[in-house]
Amino acid sequence: MNLAKYLTRQGKTGLGVVDDERIRPLSLAAGQFQTLTEILEADDPADAVRFMLDGSAAPLALSDVTLLPPIDDQEVWAAGVTYKRSKAARMEESVSSATVYDLVYKADRPELFFKSTAAKVVGHDKPVRIRKDSQWNVPEPELALVIDRRGQIVGYTIGNDMSSRDIEGENPLYLPQAKVYDGSCALGPWVTLPASMPSPEKTEIRLAVLRAGSIAFEGKTTAAEIARPLPSLVEWLYRENTFQNGAVLLTGTGIVPDKEFTLLPGDVVNISIAGIGTLANSVVQRK
Repeated sequence: MNLAKYLTRQGKTGLGVVDDERIRPLSLAAGQFQTLTEILEADDPADAVRFMLDGSAAPLALSDVTLLPPIDDQEVWAAGVTYKRSKAARMEESVSSATVYDLVYKADRPELFFKSTAAKVVGHDKPVRIRKDSQWNVPEPELALVIDRRGQIVGYTIGNDMSSRDIEGENPLYLPQAKVYDGSCALGPWVTLPASMPSPEKTEIRLAVLRAGSIAFEGKTTAAEIARPLPSLVEWLYRENTFQNGAVLLTGTGIVPDKEFTLLPGDVVNISIAGIGTLANSVVQRK
């Protein structure tokens, strides 16, 4: 089951279930659940959604709505160096930092960092940004965990953790500048409930970067390549942290472009994850 936030051409926002290129609206009138967060905080979100399906409302074609970021007021966090390929790439960025990344890959404590506020998250079909003061910018396709306030994984979505690799490679202390800026985090296109997700080894993650209509870079991996159990990442995030509205946690990337590749304005980043769908974003640079 896929739950989407959307905006109609008439300027009306809503929640609905995505099914075969259409959205079946949910009835929010005088109901117990008014937001996506409230639905995901329910004891049984799928049962709540079935109860809220509006039988009197005609389904909406996906092409007739704008999909909004599937987030309300949650903080977005990210885990790093969770794949072997990610570890190798970080070690390639900077010889002086290689030991740091090697140690964190093997350590009990994961690398966790703040990525974005909800207000700064970019949704499906909206532009992500590359920094003007960076010469090496890459997308990072990631399985994103949607977590409730109790620390339970209640859904999954697709994340793009945009990164300026030359800034991070210059000094690990520059990681916030390499990772956190306007347009650096995309989520979407919707939230998929756990029962609809395939097993980790079948959860294929694909990246395709289009440039002038041709593929400039592509790669794939699976969620089974993540070195840490997903509940363990959540447990570490919720240690000494309270998330009254829950959180979204990006789980790291196993697809890293070669050193010769960098994103350019006009590129289109497509990230597809089995069981969820495709998150597409064009690339821009602030003038």
